[in-house]
Amino acid sequence: MRIDLHNHTTRCNHAEGTIDEYIEQAIKLGIDIYGFSEHAPMSFDPKYRLAFEEMEAYTYDVLDAQTRYQDQIEILLGYEVDYLPGHMDDRVLKAKVDYLIGSVHFINKWGFDNPEFIGGYEERDIDTIWQEYFDAIEAMAKMGRFDIVGHLDLIKVFKYLPQKDIRLIAQKALKAIKTSNMVLELNAAGLRKPIQEIYPSQPLLEVAYELDIPITFSSDAHAVEQIGFSYDKVTELARCVGYTQVVTFKQRDKQLVNF
Repeated sequence: MRIDLHNHTTRCNHAEGTIDEYIEQAIKLGIDIYGFSEHAPMSFDPKYRLAFEEMEAYTYDVLDAQTRYQDQIEILLGYEVDYLPGHMDDRVLKAKVDYLIGSVHFINKWGFDNPEFIGGYEERDIDTIWQEYFDAIEAMAKMGRFDIVGHLDLIKVFKYLPQKDIRLIAQKALKAIKTSNMVLELNAAGLRKPIQEIYPSQPLLEVAYELDIPITFSSDAHAVEQIGFSYDKVTELARCVGYTQVVTFKQRDKQLVNF
């Protein structure tokens, strides 16, 4: 079973390609379950996300494609939601979707994964940055509103790595993820970034496995050619750590399948 649950559309304003082009490429690659999880609207950083007034059209587009392609591939509807206190909205959190991905892209409103703001790494202690990031992941998990943790260690994107053991920094966050019954995505996008490593790293994934945290797979595609990106490397990492099953969703319910 080939699964790819974290993918975007042009409605986020920084992706290319039509929904049909994405789906047809997924079919060509033999993907069985393909999920759209657009950057959800919120009252902050609107440049890089869906607008509230587009939610209905986005839902229609995905559900229409779901019907049109039902004999060829299973299409799922989701959102990638930024964890940012004071800016999350019930119109998103209570939306009728198959799953919600909870992601951290901001530390105190600093967009740490945006090349425009990379200078922020030079202004602060790197261990402190990493701890604040994983504190946000922990708080996001404790909300109990999300199904999947997006790119767990995104903070490594530009290769600013801490002196402290990453497993210790992430320990409380991973325990919160387990307690909240969330799923961890193996996200191939890190291989396209300066870090050139899957999210999460193998040491963190090994801790997740020890905690019996389930996983799913994502290419985080923002372009047609990124669909299914490095799928073999992602599944190889999962198997190396010990995983044999992956999670898919239907109306917020988890389903385990072999991969």
